[in-house]
Amino acid sequence: MRKFTSGFFTGTLATAAVVAGLLMGVKKKVIEPLEEQESKIDENRKKARRKRIAR
Repeated sequence: MRKFTSGFFTGTLATAAVVAGLLMGVKKKVIEPLEEQESKIDENRKKARRKRIAR
C-alpha cells in the first residue's frame, strides 16, 4: 500500500507540473503576443487622434 501511495502522489505531482508548464507555454506563445499587439494598436489610435486634433 505504501508503494501505491507514494507512486500516486509522485504521478499526481508530475501531472500537475506538466499542466503548469503547458499553461505557461501557451501564455508565452499565444496570450502575451496578442496583448502586445492590442497595446500597439491602441497606441497607434491615440497617436492618430492627437494628429487629427493638432491639425
